[in-house]
Amino acid sequence: MRNDIQSNERAFSSKEVAEEVGIATPTVRKYGQILERNGYEFLKDGDRRIFVQSDIQALIALRDTDKPLDDTAKDLVYQQKERLEGSNETEIAISDTYDNLPQDPNQLKEFLTFLANELAATREMNVQLTNGISELKTTVSRLQQDHHVISSSIGNSSQKTHAKIEKLTEQQKIHYETLLQQEKQKSEFLQKEIQNMRDEQKKEWRSQNDFNNRLEEAIQKPKGNWGGLFSIFRK
Repeated sequence: MRNDIQSNERAFSSKEVAEEVGIATPTVRKYGQILERNGYEFLKDGDRRIFVQSDIQALIALRDTDKPLDDTAKDLVYQQKERLEGSNETEIAISDTYDNLPQDPNQLKEFLTFLANELAATREMNVQLTNGISELKTTVSRLQQDHHVISSSIGNSSQKTHAKIEKLTEQQKIHYETLLQQEKQKSEFLQKEIQNMRDEQKKEWRSQNDFNNRLEEAIQKPKGNWGGLFSIFRK
């Protein structure tokens, strides 16, 4: 039975605990099941768990542990048992104190004044803790907003960079296609020039061949017909 909880201690829902610890609500339920499986005690409203500050610290320990969750849960259960046993001893001591209250009115007044001062100091500390938690929540909220802004900026920068890369890629593609077309045109021109040179060469070969044939015919004719031999040089 939980007896380590003060009457004015704040209770948290699973959703509030999830925001406080920085984990998802299903993870809160998962950690609660692991703790209960190892003997941890929660306040319950039916089947619903009610969390106090010490329970939140236990969930944070599970969140941050490097050991298996069940091993950490066992350590937390041991700590809770020690805390509960310490609470029992405190209750016994308080009971003894009431039995030994001073009978003198002045002493009783001083004792009650002391208790009132201690209670006021405790309340002031609770107020400071509440304010501190509120400031911490505000800081966390700002950090989350900053994270969102940074993430958005990174996303926008990534999109711009991607767009620039696509643009450069397209420009390089166009440039490559242009060079390829120019090289193709040069190749076609060179092929035409080579073909023209081949045609001219063939023409020269045919002309030289005709000349050789006429020369051979002229040489084979009778020697007295030298006019035919010289006529081939005039053509």
